Order: sequence, then C-alpha cells, then structure tokens
Amino acid sequence: MKITKDTTLAKVLEIKGAEKILSEFQMPCLGCAMAQMEMNTLKLGDICNMYGLDLDKLLKELNKIKK
Repeated sequence: MKITKDTTLAKVLEIKGAEKILSEFQMPCLGCAMAQMEMNTLKLGDICNMYGLDLDKLLKELNKIKK
C-alpha cells in the first residue's frame, strides 16, 4: 500500500517508524485528544493543509519506510 494524501492517520500509525517521522514534521494530531477519536477519518492531506505542513515531503519520507 502506497501512502497518499487520502491515507488516514490511523493507517499511517500502523507502520513501524511512522510516528517518529510525523513527530519530525511537527504533526500536532499525535498528542491531540480530539484526533485520537478521529484517527480513522483524518486524512494526511487534510491535516497538512490545516497546519501548513509540507505534504509532498511528508509522503516521500513515509513511503521510504514503507519499503
């Protein structure tokens, strides 16, 4: 499975090492109580758009560890 802008945060967090990369990109959802309840619907593209994160760089890094 390739990680895309439509991949949910829950699916990404199933990948070993993904949480570290998300932290490096300062993804605020990791510690947010609301996000914990919405992880199955929160999509990477939407999160990056909301918080001004570089989606292309994030996807590149996440797909590197997916291999």
